[in-house]
Formats: sequence, C-alpha cells, structure tokens
Amino acid sequence: MLKRVQAFFDDHLSVRENSIVDVPHDPIRLATAAILVEMSRADFDESAIEQDRIRELVQVRFGLNPESAAELYEIAAEEADNSVSLYELTRLVNQEFSADEKRRIVELMWEVAYADGRLDKHEEHLVRKVAELIYLPHKDFIQTKNQVMSKLKP
Repeated sequence: MLKRVQAFFDDHLSVRENSIVDVPHDPIRLATAAILVEMSRADFDESAIEQDRIRELVQVRFGLNPESAAELYEIAAEEADNSVSLYELTRLVNQEFSADEKRRIVELMWEVAYADGRLDKHEEHLVRKVAELIYLPHKDFIQTKNQVMSKLKP
C-alpha cells in the first residue's frame, strides 16, 4: 500500500509550470475518508449505499472529480484496513483541523451512518468515540446529529 500511496503522490505532486496541481489524497483528506470508511463498517454491514455516499461526500467536500473521489475512497479503505486504532486516524485531524472542520467530520460521519436509512448502535458509538478523540464538545455532537436527521425528514 505504501508504494501505491507514494506513486500517487509522485504522480500528483509533480508541479508543472502554470498548472494547478490536484492533490486529492493528501494526508488530511485521506484521514477524513478513512474515518468515513470506518463509519460505514461500524455496523458490520458495509453497504454499497454507504460506499457511494462516502464517494459523494468526499467529492463535494474536497472538490474532487468522480475519478479522484473513487481513488481516494479505495486508498482510504486500504488505510482503514491497515489502521490499528482510531487514534491513528484522528491524530492528524486534531493537529490540523479547526473546531469547525472537526464538527464537519462528525456531520459527515452522521451522513454515512444514516445513508442506509437506519442508525445502528455501533454506528452511534463510533461517532461518539471519534467526537471524543477529536475533542468535539458534546453539544456539537448532538447538534450535528440533529442537523443530519432534519435533512432526512421530508
């Protein structure tokens, strides 16, 4: 996997004169996507709906094209497979994200959790655990959940 990530960075970080370099899989984006992949696996039923929702969310959140979003998802899934703990994924978030960005990650997690139309107790537990690891206040944890739920109501 490290070779694949390194090859990706080599391909996307080569700066060409007068070009805008799209780096969809920088460490922060990768950590965010890997947390979302973990979210989709929390209920032990990683559905295609959740996988599609993750691709859609990272595409919109990071302004990626569909191919880059799909590639980010695949690398994030590998990262999640190889992670020993959530701490590895949340450490970078704590170092680099503002309070608003941390709140947005939790909101994205709720969106993945509700993508299949139901909330499993394991999903809620994971959102709570990540919120605690990134030092998100409990009121923000609840507010983000309520915001996502209100979006889902017709």
